[in-house]
Amino acid sequence: MTVMPAPHIRHATPEDEEALSRLDRAAWSPLHAVTPRPQPPYDPFFNERFGPLDHFVAELGGDVVGYIRLGYPTSLACNTHVRQIQGLAVAEEARGAGVGRALLRAAGEESRRQGARRLTLRVLGHNAPARALYESEGFVVEGVLPEEFFLDGRYVDDVLMGRSL
Repeated sequence: MTVMPAPHIRHATPEDEEALSRLDRAAWSPLHAVTPRPQPPYDPFFNERFGPLDHFVAELGGDVVGYIRLGYPTSLACNTHVRQIQGLAVAEEARGAGVGRALLRAAGEESRRQGARRLTLRVLGHNAPARALYESEGFVVEGVLPEEFFLDGRYVDDVLMGRSL
């Protein structure tokens, strides 16, 4: 049996933009996306809201195979003790190799380092693989917005999950 190496996790750099943009487009799926499939011309991956330092990148064998985006759930000063995962993608060929788990742990460590007390996320109700991963890392369901989205011909719940740090 071949053992996969552990992913290398680091902050993103401006030089990662093209690789992250390609990964984001390749990983798009109605299982987790509430926006339409990206079409050319593609928007930049980094923007005024989320730059390289808001992202951790996972590498396997020197290739970018995943990312996680960490932000604030609101712009309110009274909410700055909370960080929110606002994007997570893992290349299909790297799934099952611990990439998503390593990225979640890096986001938790960074949130703690920044003084956050909680880490939250939103996940579509039908995304069972992601929900199982989040639960295995200590996230619990804190709320459900029933039939919040109409995707691919059906209504889908928006599940709010969180954990203390």
